[in-house]
Amino acid sequence: MDSLPVDMSSPAVREYLSLIRLQVLTPLSLLINIATVLVCTVIVKPSIVGIMELHPTSISPHPGWVAIYATIVYVFQVGYCLLLVFARKVETKKALVKAVGLSLVFANWAMAFWAIAWVLEWFLVSTILLGIMIVLLVYSNVALLVYHAPTYSRPFDMALIHAPLRFFMILPLSLMFPYSLFITLGLSYSPDHPEEYDRHPWSGFAVVLAVNLLGLAVILIRRDVIWAIAATWICVSIWSAQPKPAPVFITVVLFTVLHPIALLSALVYDQLSRRQGGIALPPDDTDHDEMHPERAERRGAREIDAEAVWGST
Repeated sequence: MDSLPVDMSSPAVREYLSLIRLQVLTPLSLLINIATVLVCTVIVKPSIVGIMELHPTSISPHPGWVAIYATIVYVFQVGYCLLLVFARKVETKKALVKAVGLSLVFANWAMAFWAIAWVLEWFLVSTILLGIMIVLLVYSNVALLVYHAPTYSRPFDMALIHAPLRFFMILPLSLMFPYSLFITLGLSYSPDHPEEYDRHPWSGFAVVLAVNLLGLAVILIRRDVIWAIAATWICVSIWSAQPKPAPVFITVVLFTVLHPIALLSALVYDQLSRRQGGIALPPDDTDHDEMHPERAERRGAREIDAEAVWGST
């Protein structure tokens, strides 16, 4: 057979083949990600949690909170994989193929390799892999917001494409990458000397302040529910792991309160703005005539009753 019975240069055929490729590669990468992290958490010694305990820093999170967060990321991705199979709308398929594409596949592979590098204590490699994850996930999220913005007319896109990608991105951006970088730069202390917990407090303060200010800006501008939940969750995971230097502890507790308040304030302001924008006052006759002078000309001058003005003679 010299040639295929379909035109491989057709954009529709290429998009269909890209979708088929994603339907195979995305679940495979997710399965490898889950299996690798699970093995490195349960079987390998020291485990992922064990390495965290061996290298505490001023921004070390509580392992339990991070484990629940990662589980939610995996559940979101299962829903994403189901949408890959059952998507029927053209816009949904375009978002899956053109905006997300292979970025999520590579991010899952990067997280799997990160787990291996982490338990082997290759912290420089771990930091590089986390940086690659951030670049891939930021690219996908920006492409989704610019070319396939979330809309209530496609709720499954919001719940199974936008939410999983954003929730996944915030974990390495706000926590995993800074934590790995701190260990790589030697900004950790020995677990045998817990009294040294307040070493390098201002480095931790700068990191948590920067990432939370970024999150607060996104929440206020975009009224982003997912970012508010994720940022609050990460703040809780940091201050719940004691002890913490005072600048770090106060900052994360403050933003634990600020993120939900910012979200509620932005939502209330948006609703009030819409209501005020929907109220229109009746126009004044003078303004109405100025806007439509031809109507004033048609009406002409008003007739004045001379007797009523000057009285009868």
